Amino acid sequence: MSGLSVKKVEKEQAQTYSLADYLRFIIPSLIGVLIFMIPVPYENGTTVPVAIMAQGLGGVLEKYIPAVAIVIMGITFLGSSLIKLVKPAFLVNSRFWSNLFNVSTPFFLARAIGFVFAIMAFFQVGPEAIWSENTGGFLLTGLIPVLLTTFLFAGLLLPLLLDFGLLDLCGSLFAKIMRPIFTLPGRSSMDCLASWIGDGTIGVFLTNKQYEDGYYTEREAAVISTTFSVVSITFSLVVITELGLEHMFLPYYLTVAGAGIVLAIVMPRIPPLSRKKDTYCKEIDMEKETSIPANTTPFKWGVVKAVEQAQKNSHAASVIKGGIQNVIDMWLGVIPVVMAIGTLSLVVAEYTPFFEWIGAPFVPLLTLMQIPEASEASVSILVGFADMFLPAILSSGIESEMTRFVIGCLSVSQLIYMSEVGGLILGSKLPISFKDLVLVFLIRTLIALPIIVIVAHFIF
Repeated sequence: MSGLSVKKVEKEQAQTYSLADYLRFIIPSLIGVLIFMIPVPYENGTTVPVAIMAQGLGGVLEKYIPAVAIVIMGITFLGSSLIKLVKPAFLVNSRFWSNLFNVSTPFFLARAIGFVFAIMAFFQVGPEAIWSENTGGFLLTGLIPVLLTTFLFAGLLLPLLLDFGLLDLCGSLFAKIMRPIFTLPGRSSMDCLASWIGDGTIGVFLTNKQYEDGYYTEREAAVISTTFSVVSITFSLVVITELGLEHMFLPYYLTVAGAGIVLAIVMPRIPPLSRKKDTYCKEIDMEKETSIPANTTPFKWGVVKAVEQAQKNSHAASVIKGGIQNVIDMWLGVIPVVMAIGTLSLVVAEYTPFFEWIGAPFVPLLTLMQIPEASEASVSILVGFADMFLPAILSSGIESEMTRFVIGCLSVSQLIYMSEVGGLILGSKLPISFKDLVLVFLIRTLIALPIIVIVAHFIF
């Protein structure tokens, strides 16, 4: 069908839309934007409403959530064991439960280890290195409760962003920017905004769902989750405050944003991300975002496609069911992996000199770049792979403001940290291996470091 014919058909179709059809797209999408993307004042700063909901529930159920997390991990371990050993029909014949529990051996081991670590941390039994407040104890009582409550509200409410046409509108509006610059579809702009304003975990959640639903290829999903699931403004403020440089937040965040844009342009074009296949895990009937009929504006075309998408989700029951499945999928599939990988990473960071050893080669590089206290700073260069907050903690005693500034910017620009985002990615269906995460982390570090250092020399 020619572009003119397409335009005529779409124009005729658009004229048949009623006010109710447009409202079916507009109202849920606006509510989704308000919940996930509009910062509001909260306590001593700002955050998004979905985070406030999660924190509120977490505060009310603070004493009980670790025990609930152990039950969830136990269900995951039991379900995975049953489907591997017994193969009961009610699990094998269910597409949802089979996909959730029938995992590869490495993931099965990760789920088992996460369950064991959670029990050890809860009852404080076994080696203290596993359950201390800086390792497994931190994960079980600090991070896991945040993830549980965030996944609950994000999973239930994310269909407001995904299923009612907002991404179709964004795809039409931003395709001409995102595709040539970042090699990504226009709808991925929403992933970045959700992470930047809300939280990186929300960005990973959104990307994983879009990949599973067939809207992103393997390469696009890998690029978005490791490049666009950026650190939120709120967490960035926490990092710079820990370093005692909160008075420099504006130049700090502008530096992070600048380095992030450069990385977002470069990373999709080099291995390992460039080698990912441009194939979908699920085939769906989807037009290219650039397939806009002649004499039709991207906005008008985007609205037409958005209304069409909203009409497909007119049944509340199916939307609610999808939201509940989102929550179960993330709770049972991701939480145990985060517990296992996060704890092991923090044990290595806290109780071994591993990160000191691998950071040593950076001493001459930092010295060459004229960074004061290069030896002390080198320890913090790669420790962020375990947890993004560790570089700030380890560097808070460094006297040079310039050095602390560089470390603070770098830790936020590296993005991949195993205690949260890295663990989430590995626990999801995203086509990214542990080796990929290591390579992406190292490459991001090597590209971002000279950019940040150059800016630092201009500032200090």
